[in-house]
Amino acid sequence: MKLRLQLFEFEDLPWFPEVVRAGMMDYLRFMISGLKIYQPIVPLLREALQHTRQTELLELCAGAGGGTEGVWRALQAQDFPQLRVTLTDLYPQPTAWQHLHERTDGGLTFLPTSVDATRVPATLPGFRVVFSAFHHFPPALAEAILVDAVRQRAGIGVFEGAGKHWHEVVLAALVMPIALLCITPFIRPFRWSRLLFTYLVPLIPACTIWDGVVSILRLYPPNQLLALARRADPTGQFEWRVGKARHWSGSQVLYLTGWPKN
Repeated sequence: MKLRLQLFEFEDLPWFPEVVRAGMMDYLRFMISGLKIYQPIVPLLREALQHTRQTELLELCAGAGGGTEGVWRALQAQDFPQLRVTLTDLYPQPTAWQHLHERTDGGLTFLPTSVDATRVPATLPGFRVVFSAFHHFPPALAEAILVDAVRQRAGIGVFEGAGKHWHEVVLAALVMPIALLCITPFIRPFRWSRLLFTYLVPLIPACTIWDGVVSILRLYPPNQLLALARRADPTGQFEWRVGKARHWSGSQVLYLTGWPKN
């Protein structure tokens, strides 16, 4: 699917109720982590960390941290036993992040204040990663995220847990609501509000289905990711890699990675 539509997602709207946004983020974290969606990109991150000699990941637009713990554990078990991850977001999710912080004995930490991915404070080190969020940004802002990484000579990896296919749109529309209704009682940390807005006032399922379908339509295919990278790095300071990594289920993960050449 080469078509890209810049539609809106509820979770992006400033007025959207935080309690509903948090419930949606918790569901996505549970699903992405449970299915280990981002395990195929572990070798890509391993290569990037070796090139940049980093021992820390700085996650931008982290949401509830879906998939981050699994990636961290896989990298720790390989060549990076001291690896740490700092979670940040424009809309921080400290409750969800604290849960991950405790589960990982401090391996995953977080910044409770808002962080703009287009203007990352120079005081935040690490190889930058964006999981399941780059599609939220229109081209000018998506390019600005890459420009900021190039300007600060900070390596960056952009990863999207889908391959941008029409069948993924159908699955998001038909399977996601059933899965959400079935697994909600098992999501931790437990929130009464999550049950309320899933079963009694079903805002979480309705908005998650819409956002899930729109997310796929908003994904940047590999050629557009590379074009954004080249505009952000017109003098060729970075080494860029782009493509699709295959998940065990047959699905794909879109990726763009880049780091300073020297």
